[in-house]
Amino acid sequence: MDIVLLVGSLALILVGAELFTNGIEWFGHKLNLAEGAVGSVLAAVATAMPETLIPVIAIVGPIVFGGHPGQSAEVGVGAILGAPFMLSTLAMFVTGVGVLLLARGGRRATDLSVNVTVLGRDVLFFLVAYAAAIGTAFLPASVHWIKWPVAVGLLVYYAVYVRAHFNDEPSETNAADLNRLHLSRLRELGRPPEVDVELLPGSPREPDAQVSAPRLRVIVTQVVIALAAIIAGAQIFVGAVEDLSHTVGLDPRILTLVIAPIATELPEKFNSLLWVRSGKDTLAMGNITGAMVFQSCIPTVLGIAFTEWTFGASSALSFASAGAAFLATILIFGTMMRAGRLSARSLLIGGPIYAIYIAAALILQVPVAAH
Repeated sequence: MDIVLLVGSLALILVGAELFTNGIEWFGHKLNLAEGAVGSVLAAVATAMPETLIPVIAIVGPIVFGGHPGQSAEVGVGAILGAPFMLSTLAMFVTGVGVLLLARGGRRATDLSVNVTVLGRDVLFFLVAYAAAIGTAFLPASVHWIKWPVAVGLLVYYAVYVRAHFNDEPSETNAADLNRLHLSRLRELGRPPEVDVELLPGSPREPDAQVSAPRLRVIVTQVVIALAAIIAGAQIFVGAVEDLSHTVGLDPRILTLVIAPIATELPEKFNSLLWVRSGKDTLAMGNITGAMVFQSCIPTVLGIAFTEWTFGASSALSFASAGAAFLATILIFGTMMRAGRLSARSLLIGGPIYAIYIAAALILQVPVAAH
């Protein structure tokens, strides 16, 4: 039964990712948004929900119900620190492998066609925000009050980041260049197509043609359905793996360190793979880098404000994941900024960093930053 749930949950996440990437592209097109706003903000925040729910439930839940986070706070802090680590290492690696496999099949080039300015902005915002958040863990007890201004500053900082993306010039995407909205296909069964569509100018190849475009309410409905599928699939996957680990006697650390984090980051990985397959590389990478910025600004506030959030012997390995995230980000995107291009092979750097960190965590047998 657990195996069936695993396969079913993966299928649910994949279907949700396909619906989401298709719907969010149309959403950005209808609102005339830039690629950065669509990939780095809308898609990133939405697909970051599964891993963000874990610290919210672990930290805020007990407080709301009149208790104290206690041991659950450790789970929350691990989730907060684990998200940027997973995104900057394993998610990058998986995307790089996906591009190389597509290139080997002759379906695309090994270099990603990305907007270096957009991704460079994401990386800069991430490095500054995450450095500020992690830095508060090293403050002496006498100046712990500084954590509160930092927490408020991170929220303001993220608002500035969002505004910067929404102030960019809109992407020049023609309706004819987008895949047809999946929900429109279903809604048009047995009814005239014009019921839920409106006509837009045709493609440049056929200036006089008319292209059907879904109405905004249909697009929003598909995006909401997709998010529900993604979140439900991730939760089912983690629960099924936990049950399976107890059944076969799997070391709980394997679940905590490897399987659960991969499950909660699956939406970003699937979305990015779907977009690189379509050659929409800025959306693919922005989905990951935008999620990194979100995770460094929003969930970290929960850790700073409502947990100990202090570097010490028991938390050293957890906070070391932040060092791994910084290292992977600088190595991958430092090359991009110098060369003005991003290669799939550069993304592979995240793989060895992830493997080394997980190996060290298992050897030391200390709970680490993972969802």
